[in-house]
Amino acid sequence: MAEPTYRILEILAKSLVLATGTRVSYVGAENVPDRGGAVISINHTSYVDWLPAALAMNRRHRRMRFMIKAEMQRVKVINFLIKRTKTIPVDRGAGAGAYAAAVRRLREGELVGVYPEATISRSFELKEFKTGAARMALEADVPIVPVIVWGAQRIWTKDHPKRIGRAKVPITVQVGPPLQAAGDLEQTEDALRAAMTNLLHQVQQGYPQPAGEYWVPRRLGGGAPTLAEAAQMDADEAAARAASRTPHRSR
Repeated sequence: MAEPTYRILEILAKSLVLATGTRVSYVGAENVPDRGGAVISINHTSYVDWLPAALAMNRRHRRMRFMIKAEMQRVKVINFLIKRTKTIPVDRGAGAGAYAAAVRRLREGELVGVYPEATISRSFELKEFKTGAARMALEADVPIVPVIVWGAQRIWTKDHPKRIGRAKVPITVQVGPPLQAAGDLEQTEDALRAAMTNLLHQVQQGYPQPAGEYWVPRRLGGGAPTLAEAAQMDADEAAARAASRTPHRSR
């Protein structure tokens, strides 16, 4: 547990939680293995949900190695931190190298944090999962630990203003029992999705859900888009991004 840079980041993260008055509740943290590799599978509703998830691992005296967009290496400070915290850069156009690095870290006994949805869920429901989490666990022969972070979308999410100040937002982090990756890929994925869906519903039952609020799923009477509406918004966003990268031919 040396890693001075990671230790400084842990102290800063805890200080930030205190300074903003954020109230983080941890449920089931004892489900994080106290040793050995594991894939930590986290739902994705916010730009900051990685922080309470990492603090949940810290409660078990473990450190999580996140996978991060390779483009972030262009930012000098971020690149410095990537190199000193064993973060795994992912080139979305050629992800094989990052995948191999993640499997290697798992076999070395590390916790690797993965968002199976890949991008933020605008509906705050679970989107379609990518196969990475299940594939890594099967190849490295390690368990998958399902984690739900709820409430962080009130601080900073897509399409809504940030609330970075002293907003005193309550956040719940619930960790489920480890799932042993076994059988084929489809069985492992189905088990992971079922576990995360169950956890999400458990967390939501114990969290106030004011009617009409943008951060509350439509299913619970909130103002968030439905899964279908959110999928269309994602598709429109991707199309606009692709169009902006396409060079215009001069007439």
